[in-house]
Amino acid sequence: MEMETVVIGLIGLIIGVVAGFIVRTLTMADKVKEAQEKAERIIKDAERDVENRRKEVEIEAKDKIIQAKLDIDRETQEKRIELTNLEKRLTQRENHLERKGEQVERRDNELHRREREVTVREKLATEKVEQYDQAIRTAREQLERISGMSAEEAKKYLMQMMEDEAKFEAAKEIKRIEDETKSTAEKKAREIITLAIQRYANEHVAEATVSVVNLPNEEMKGRIIGREGRNIRALESATGVDFIVDDTPEAVIISGFDPVRREIARQILEKLIADGRIHPGRIEDLAEKVKRDIEKNMREDAEKTLFDLGISNVHPEIVKLLGRLKYRTSYGQNNLMHAREVAFICGIMAAELKLDVALCKRAALLHDIGKAMTHEHEGSHTSIGMEVAKKYGEHPAVINAIGSHHGDIEPNCVESVLVAAADALSGARPGARRETFESYIKRLENLEKVAATFKGVEKAYAISAGREIRVIVKQGDVSDAEASQIAREMAKKIHDELTYPGTIKVTVIRESRYIEMAK
Repeated sequence: MEMETVVIGLIGLIIGVVAGFIVRTLTMADKVKEAQEKAERIIKDAERDVENRRKEVEIEAKDKIIQAKLDIDRETQEKRIELTNLEKRLTQRENHLERKGEQVERRDNELHRREREVTVREKLATEKVEQYDQAIRTAREQLERISGMSAEEAKKYLMQMMEDEAKFEAAKEIKRIEDETKSTAEKKAREIITLAIQRYANEHVAEATVSVVNLPNEEMKGRIIGREGRNIRALESATGVDFIVDDTPEAVIISGFDPVRREIARQILEKLIADGRIHPGRIEDLAEKVKRDIEKNMREDAEKTLFDLGISNVHPEIVKLLGRLKYRTSYGQNNLMHAREVAFICGIMAAELKLDVALCKRAALLHDIGKAMTHEHEGSHTSIGMEVAKKYGEHPAVINAIGSHHGDIEPNCVESVLVAAADALSGARPGARRETFESYIKRLENLEKVAATFKGVEKAYAISAGREIRVIVKQGDVSDAEASQIAREMAKKIHDELTYPGTIKVTVIRESRYIEMAK
């Protein structure tokens, strides 16, 4: 029974295994079939996608081909337009070159024509030269036949005669000059030099009597005046000049005839403005200090002038008076600088004339010494200067030079004449002294009017403060020789008709200009 059960169990197991295998086999076959069907579907889908993609690529390629064709057509059109424009420009340039060629051809023809004319003229000139040479040869042959000498012999004979005659005349002239020079040389030289320099004498306008001090602001005017005017009264009392505080913007005017006092007042006021402390006590302290400083500076400047000129043994009081000339002006010219300049000029002339140079320099330096005291004493500066020179034991020639340099007394020595001449020269040199504006402009206008009266003058300009007249003449109307003659005649006319200090240079300009246009 049990055996049967076991067998049955085994049979059942075998049947189950077989049935399971069969079922599994059937299941696997279905899956394979299903997989095959799925693979076929995937392949069909892939083929369909490939076909669709192929169509899309074809369409896109066609679009790109069409776009490329459009771009090529557009570029082709642009190139065609550019070529058309280039062709137009080339055509224009070709036309321009053709015109240029015609112009060049015309110029070549003109040059050929002128060359032919020049050739003809050269031929005519050559023929005339040959004719002249023949005429000269004929005349020379006739002269040689008449004189019985050859050309070279006649030339030597004439030259020898002229040379002998010239030597004889030169010897006579040299002898006459030597005799005349020996008898009158020294006297004539002195007269010529002094008279020539005295021609420069000239008088001018008035002296300056005011000084101006600039202020940093308008409020400073009130501080300068002070409470109830006490500051300005202290200033006027300490300096002896007038302080004018008016509507002039940011400025105070100092008025007084004593230039030293004006300078003291100016320095005091400038120091007060810079310091800021303005009261009567401070003003008095500054006044004493500035006076001492100015006296010291004046003395040092006078001593330096004496040292530069090589003048010694001068009385201390005269040195002091010389220093005061530093702040004195005459016709706008500083008196100390003027005296120094006159001394140098006089010394140069004295050396040329073999005179005492030191004495002439001393007289020239002291010729205006009286101007340092004209505000303190009555009389002219020449008379005051003579008294001072006598008082301190100066040389008689110096005293006479001081008194005679303006013609107040007669000069009694050549040193006095030289001092007068040097003084006139220093005052009349260009820029030394001031003129009024109106007379200055009038003088320039008169100078240009005189120049314009000459024939052929195109333009005339007075330049260098009236020291030169520059004249431009018409090149076609005036030759070089005539231009030179105009310069001489114009200088003579200016000398005869106009009054002027110093000298005036006349420059006549005649120029040629040749202008051509390059096209």
